Amino acid sequence: MTDLSHYRNIGIFAHVDAGKTTTTERILKLTGKIHKTGEVHDGEATTDFMAQEQERGITIQSAATSCEWDGHRFNIIDTPGHVDFTIEVYRSLKVLDGGVGVFCGSGGVEPQSETNWRYANESEVARVIFVNKLDRMGADFYRVVKQVKDVLAARPVIMTLPIGTEDDFVGVVDLLTEKAWIWDDSGNPESYTLEDVPEDMIEIVAKYREELIETALEMDDEAMEKYFEGEIPDIATIQKCIRKGTIDLVWFPAFCGSAFKNKGMQPMLDGVVAYLPSPTEVKPQPEVDLEGVETGNFAIVDPDRPLRALAFKIMDDRYGALTFIRIYSGRIAKGDTVLNTFTGKTERIGRIVEMNAEDRIELDSAQAGDIVAVLGMKNVQTGHTLADPKHPATLEPMVFPDPVISIAVSPKDKAGSEKLGVAIGKMVAEDPSFRVMTDEESGETILMGMGELHLDIKIDILKRTHGVEVQVGKPQVAYRETITQKIEDTYTHKKQSGGSGQYGRIDYTIEPGEPGTGFEFESKVTGGNVPREYWPAVEKGFKLSMHEGVLAGYPLLDFRVVLTDGAFHAVDSSALAFEIAAKGAYRQSIQKAGPQIIEPVMKVDVFTPDDHVGDVIGDLNRRRGMIKSQEPGATGVRIKADVPLSEMFGYIGDLRTMTSGRGQFSMEFSHYNPCPKNVADVVIKEAQERKAAK
Repeated sequence: MTDLSHYRNIGIFAHVDAGKTTTTERILKLTGKIHKTGEVHDGEATTDFMAQEQERGITIQSAATSCEWDGHRFNIIDTPGHVDFTIEVYRSLKVLDGGVGVFCGSGGVEPQSETNWRYANESEVARVIFVNKLDRMGADFYRVVKQVKDVLAARPVIMTLPIGTEDDFVGVVDLLTEKAWIWDDSGNPESYTLEDVPEDMIEIVAKYREELIETALEMDDEAMEKYFEGEIPDIATIQKCIRKGTIDLVWFPAFCGSAFKNKGMQPMLDGVVAYLPSPTEVKPQPEVDLEGVETGNFAIVDPDRPLRALAFKIMDDRYGALTFIRIYSGRIAKGDTVLNTFTGKTERIGRIVEMNAEDRIELDSAQAGDIVAVLGMKNVQTGHTLADPKHPATLEPMVFPDPVISIAVSPKDKAGSEKLGVAIGKMVAEDPSFRVMTDEESGETILMGMGELHLDIKIDILKRTHGVEVQVGKPQVAYRETITQKIEDTYTHKKQSGGSGQYGRIDYTIEPGEPGTGFEFESKVTGGNVPREYWPAVEKGFKLSMHEGVLAGYPLLDFRVVLTDGAFHAVDSSALAFEIAAKGAYRQSIQKAGPQIIEPVMKVDVFTPDDHVGDVIGDLNRRRGMIKSQEPGATGVRIKADVPLSEMFGYIGDLRTMTSGRGQFSMEFSHYNPCPKNVADVVIKEAQERKAAK
């Protein structure tokens, strides 16, 4: 097996159209994995775009593809571009040890690259920078480097300088070796010559090399002192310092080139080897126990420790479902039995494959540091941990917020309905924050998700990937109902019609519960007026009824029922009679207990440039938002607020207009809050109209 210090698990981050796909494609070509390079614009790239992946960033046909460079093994992982919901992005970042931030030489730092950069900062992923497309009109390496400083508040360390720009871009100067790499126009990455620095660049190269050395030596006081005494450090010392600063996230080595023209790629790949961390140099993942509490242990990257692996992506391809896993510790082999700590069930490892751009290589085993795909996993979903059955542990608590928005979809024709079922089954397995149910009355399929864009993308995938055309209803907010008053009541169910009848009387109190408690039931009956064997039937009657509230038919949350007394008949009483009595009691009493509509409130995190803060806050207030905090950052302000979901439809468009395209936001469910009367009235009215229409 490869020595772990020779592994690089990297992701390529970029704004859509900065050249992620082409860059990945060129890396695979250079490392000898593919022989003919496909072009994105011919629709032939190995890692080609699916149409809806325009929003998402690259699709490497597999989520991870492996290649070799200079005796090192690269696992290149698909990082999603778009972030409506952070689950996907954080999952990808979680399995990366380092990254390459690709910026367009003419477009510079764009909003989406800001967002991805921010997520990578939060996940503490070391990166090198590649300024791409320097052959394009308007490309300017120095301007992009300045933007990286100003907009991302990051500290780039320039490693290569471009020779010529736009049409005259012919190569790069490596500041460490002071050699010029000049490529010819054949487009072959291998056809370059190493020459001396061009005459007209000698001064600028000397200036930037001096800056590079002075920056690097911040990491080594001894070498710094010698440098000031006139001793120039050797290249190995400078590289060691740059590596330390990169892994500590102090700075980001910056390279330049044109992936499309195959210029400047080799120095960047050498930079990945020289400066990005191996799996053993990254902070290890904390382990949590089955309750989700951190145990204080870590999944240390070591093949000889118990198995810990994270499933980070599930994909369907023509061979069946592939589960991509990152192994943090231990090893797996074909035929092993592993424990899925989320389901508590064991799974057998079928085939293990390493994904290489065009084909897959069957493996007998894989070990800590590897990223591989496993075929034939039955119940593993994104984010599940696979562990050694004898030493179970989980790599992260699985928190999937409940969906807060739903839309009804129906296939446009008969043939579509079977396809719809199959497609949705696959999509639910791939994305745990996406749920589906069927409305019993209307027969419609209800898709539920984390936000408008989330569902938009799902509809798009249905159409383009699975070929299912659907009609889409209006987005619906998942309202709920609750009660506000305590009430004591009694209800008798009596039915007499020849033969044995039905009889059950219950005395009970219903009161509001604590938020988040759902439904609680208790019996305080003494003396056998309601025999103990009928108590579960009473509880069941209330439980079955709570799915439909009395105001607008939304489920009832957070209430408590106490059975205090009642009566039974020796012949006519039965469990069924008491269950029916409880259902009648629910309909009779909830009306009197001050029912109210409650609405989902979202935790909204908005990022805006400084000059638009006032507009953004004013707009959130108009949406009934409660501003929780403002945190000034280097590149703008993060505003955290609680806002009702019903007010957030279409927000991304409004935010972009207010901030001239630079604002970003994410939101997740926080809690339920009572609706203001005017909102509740509308919700109830709409529910009544829907009922009348059925």
